[in-house]
Amino acid sequence: MALIIIFVLGIGNFALHRAVLESRHPLLGEMPWFVHMLGGRMTLATEFVVLLAALLLAANGWPSLAWAYLGYTALNCVAAWLILTRRI
Repeated sequence: MALIIIFVLGIGNFALHRAVLESRHPLLGEMPWFVHMLGGRMTLATEFVVLLAALLLAANGWPSLAWAYLGYTALNCVAAWLILTRRI
C-alpha cells in the first residue's frame, strides 16, 4: 500500500514541478545555470531520483517512509502554489 501511495504522490510532484517550470516565473530566471540545463530536465531527473529512492526504501522494509514522502509532497504543494499564484 505504501508503494501505491508514494507512486501517486510522485505523479503529483512531477505535475507540480512541470507546472512551475512552464510558469515562466521571474524567480526561475534567478536560479543557477545547472537548473536550466536541458530545459529543466535535470531538475525533473532529480525529482525522479527522489521518487525512486522513496519507492526502493519503502519496498525494502521502510513502509513508514510514505509519511515522509507525504510531507515532502505537502511542501512541494505549498511552494508550487506560492509560485504559480505569484505570491512570491
